Amino acid sequence: MNFNKHLNLEGQHAFLGASKYHWIHYDDDKLISAYKKHLATERGTRLHALAKECIEMGVKLKDLKKTLNLYVNDAIGFKMTPEQVLYYSPYAFGTADAISFRDGYLRIHDLKTGSTPVSMNQLLVYTALFCLEYDKKPKDISVELRIYQSNEVVVFNPMPEDILPVMDKIVRFDKILSAIDEEE
Repeated sequence: MNFNKHLNLEGQHAFLGASKYHWIHYDDDKLISAYKKHLATERGTRLHALAKECIEMGVKLKDLKKTLNLYVNDAIGFKMTPEQVLYYSPYAFGTADAISFRDGYLRIHDLKTGSTPVSMNQLLVYTALFCLEYDKKPKDISVELRIYQSNEVVVFNPMPEDILPVMDKIVRFDKILSAIDEEE
C-alpha cells in the first residue's frame, strides 16, 4: 500500500491524537476545558518567545501595568539575560526566564501567563542551580526573585536558609539518580 505523505505533520501531535489518548474518556465539558488549557499553554509559549526577543533587542513595551510589559521592561532595565539554562547535571537543570548576576546580586524573574496560583519554589530551584553551577555560596550573595503574573509583581528575597536545603536536595537526589543509572 502507498500511504499518504503528511510531511508537514511529522513530529507533531494532534490534540485528539493517539499519544494523548486520555481524551477518549472526556465528556464535552472536559474536552472544552482541556482544549482551552492547551490554547493557553501555546499562548504562554509564544509570549515567552516574544518577551525573549524584546529583551534581547532592548525593545521596551508601552509603560502599562500589564504583566508582559512589566516583565520585559524590568528585564531590559536590569540588563538581564532571557531564557538562560542553569545546569547542574543531566538530572538537574532548568531555564530561567530572565536572570542577571552583578556585584554579588542575583536577580531572577519569572513570567507567568496563566491564572494558576504560583510558588516561589520554582525560582528557589533556579537560585540553587545557579549557586551550584557557578560555585556561589548563598551567604555570600544577595538574591531577589520576582514572579510577574496577573498584572502584578511578587518579590521575594530569600535567605541562605531558604536556598541551602534546595541545593542539598539537588546534590543528594543527583547522586541517587546517578547510582541508579550506573546499576542499569
